[in-house]
Amino acid sequence: MAQPWAWRKSSFSDLGAADCVEVACTGDRIMVRDTKDRDHATLRFTPASWRAFLARATRGPSDP
Repeated sequence: MAQPWAWRKSSFSDLGAADCVEVACTGDRIMVRDTKDRDHATLRFTPASWRAFLARATRGPSDP
């Protein structure tokens, strides 16, 4: 069955690479999956928790 949302890979990913993640927005959830295992584990975030995750991830390692 087709999913009602479109999965997207990062623009930084090599188009032929299979070792990256894909992201989709369902409206009330942000979905994240591994391109090597698309039929299994999918992480689900609320938009607010996704924004918080991205903000923390882009800050880099924290100081000890």
